Amino acid sequence: MRKEPFNKLSNRALVVWRISSAMSMVFFLLVAIAVLIVTLFFDWPIFIGIVLIIFVLLLSIFSVWFYPKWQWKKWRYEVHESEIDIQHGVFVVKRTLIPMVRVQHVDTQQGPLLRRYQLATVTISTAATIHEIPALDEEEAEQLRDRISTLAKVVDEHD
Repeated sequence: MRKEPFNKLSNRALVVWRISSAMSMVFFLLVAIAVLIVTLFFDWPIFIGIVLIIFVLLLSIFSVWFYPKWQWKKWRYEVHESEIDIQHGVFVVKRTLIPMVRVQHVDTQQGPLLRRYQLATVTISTAATIHEIPALDEEEAEQLRDRISTLAKVVDEHD
């Protein structure tokens, strides 16, 4: 069996994932509060709204504090001359090998949160799919993009 990939994502990925998750959970908390208000307005049993709020708060704790840490620990990647090896997933670990001959182009992208924390995502496009290596340091992402692009051209020229 092949060793797992060596390279990890930036530690700052944890902060970005936690902020992103917290923003999502605020939306769900607002929905739960709205349900509570509706139960009061229509004279329904109040426990429906209270149980929903407690559930959202527990889910928030899990999705903001625990899940990003587990996700960060499992995310790994490595670039070889003939392939890119990506591993991710918490409960179901997915391992993807992308042959360099299949790489059509490589991009880096940043949203507002990634830009704020000087991170970038590398996207690798093949004919069938797009693969991502998220939350790398900006400089590392640019170097990785350039390296994959160079290796893909070299492989392409030998065909």
